[in-house]
Amino acid sequence: MGEINLQIAIKEENSHLFKRCIRKLLESTFILRDRDERFYQFVSRESNRQDISEYLRMMGFDLILDDKVGVCMLMASEEDADVVGLKRANVVTFTTLQYHLLLVLWKVYLENLGYSEGNYVTKGDLIDKIRSYQVILTRTELNAAFRLFKKYSLIDFDDDEEGEDMKIRLYPSLQFGWDLPQFQTVADEYIKREAGEDRVLPDKTGEEPLYPEDFEEGV
Repeated sequence: MGEINLQIAIKEENSHLFKRCIRKLLESTFILRDRDERFYQFVSRESNRQDISEYLRMMGFDLILDDKVGVCMLMASEEDADVVGLKRANVVTFTTLQYHLLLVLWKVYLENLGYSEGNYVTKGDLIDKIRSYQVILTRTELNAAFRLFKKYSLIDFDDDEEGEDMKIRLYPSLQFGWDLPQFQTVADEYIKREAGEDRVLPDKTGEEPLYPEDFEEGV
């Protein structure tokens, strides 16, 4: 890897934001313009981005900024791809079911793009869409996936809301939440299903599949 030489100088008035942005990236991978505007504006400034990138490079990460969609993300450095112990650092492994759900969420995001400020879907409408793709999951599985996706800034919702009218905000970071080999596996399953094979992901938990009519308002 060669000699490591870290040379950054953070102004005192910026040190707090610098630390918070670093921790935010390590915690949730993404900083989004639509969700964390103050952090995003700080990171997107060229001088700050260089300092943050230099700091993260010490830990084997690269900082990627896509200003077109307003996404700043942490990625494992290609230089350290073959270094034992670093290759899988900060990589979350989703279940196959969660990947199916991610694919549905991205499809809904694209369908809603440009219609209004922010990209939202209600929980009931999302479940209708999930059923249309024959993805079978339970209430427990859906809620667990939602919590995980929210933690990593892929979606957002109010924890106090319940029922089919609960609004879920979809973020452009959804397009970056894929592990390509697993994405290929999920895509192949959809192709097989379209060819008339068995349904995707049959329920094995003993819990009844989730349908919109299962919701109880105010619960």
